[in-house]
Amino acid sequence: MGKMNMKKNIAIIGGGPAGLMAAEKLSAGGVSVTVYDAMPSVGRKFLMAGSHGGLNLTHSEELNSFLTRYRAATPHMDAAISSFPPQALIDWCHGLGQETFIGTSGRVFPVVKQSKNLLRAWLKRLEEQGVRFAPRHRWTGWNEQGELAFETPDGEVCAKPDATLLALGGASWPRTGSNGAWVDILSRENVALAPLEPSNCGFIVPWSPYFSGRFAGQPLKPVTLTVDGKTLQGELMITDKGIEGSVVYALSGVLREQLHANGKAIVHVDLRHGLSCETLVKHLQAPRKAQSFSTYLRKAGGLSAVAIGLLREMTPPESLPINDIEKLAKLIKALPLTLTATAPMARAISTAGGVRFDALDEHFMLRDKAGVFVAGEMLDWDAPTGGYLLQGCFSTGVAAAQGIAKYLRE
Repeated sequence: MGKMNMKKNIAIIGGGPAGLMAAEKLSAGGVSVTVYDAMPSVGRKFLMAGSHGGLNLTHSEELNSFLTRYRAATPHMDAAISSFPPQALIDWCHGLGQETFIGTSGRVFPVVKQSKNLLRAWLKRLEEQGVRFAPRHRWTGWNEQGELAFETPDGEVCAKPDATLLALGGASWPRTGSNGAWVDILSRENVALAPLEPSNCGFIVPWSPYFSGRFAGQPLKPVTLTVDGKTLQGELMITDKGIEGSVVYALSGVLREQLHANGKAIVHVDLRHGLSCETLVKHLQAPRKAQSFSTYLRKAGGLSAVAIGLLREMTPPESLPINDIEKLAKLIKALPLTLTATAPMARAISTAGGVRFDALDEHFMLRDKAGVFVAGEMLDWDAPTGGYLLQGCFSTGVAAAQGIAKYLRE
């Protein structure tokens, strides 16, 4: 990014991956950057993302396949991710002294899986480039003079930058600062928004008290889920109010669409992943003798206690084909599970919805608010876990920084 002829002042509101990456690119180009954040420190959700199972930065799959993970938003995300693709993100991580590796699933992680080392090195670079940080500055919108207004412990503070980047995140994990409060601010400015919804989230199933009390907190793995012809294998976790887990998160977009269309979503669960229906029938032909039905399913069918519990929970006793082995095998291989709602947004990994792309120009600037750009999870895109979420935030941060640089030059 080329140097500016005159020193310009940029306000970036939100200290997550999108905002910090834009700050890095702009400050490297000679722009004066201040990062405002409502929390006492920046990068809190970024730190949280690396606290369980490692920081999944991106994914190693081929770029064309990678882009399809953004579903309906792919045409809008294409240019941003192509200009700062997964390999560029990996190289950036290496440049901060953090080596990476590719896991067995193709996901890319720093060798030191915790995100604190990467964030520490990143913030050091930003400070060396002159980026200023203004913590405990909660953005409340624009005042009558068109200035940015912030609530601080010392009272209201206003700023009139040459350009502004909004990178305030979605509305999941609100304790990290991503609470979606910006929705009301932008709605007052008549910015076109898609409603925020939970993504990469759990779903509600109205369990019986017995099943919930007995099996909540237990995993079902490996398991295969099928919805609308889309089949994925992974781990499913029974919760006290429904289901969650990697395979559920990956299907959350499709399941949400079913909920919108029908008021419910039906997913078929294969309780004996890796075993064909024909082979399962042969196993179930073993003499039952005096065994209870549950013991028979465990020994002959190879089902776990939680799988047996789920089979009984979702099938009324009068409908359970105890004496029809072929029907029983088909039911075990495709048990219908009815989901009635998404789990609460605060428990979701990410959110879908946000600032609509038709409210932006091709440089991520609001069409009706010159000099105001948007990046990261605030935008109306959605992606599964696996590195696609962070990549989308980093890439749109770079794209918005490029848009801001062009705006300043003009």
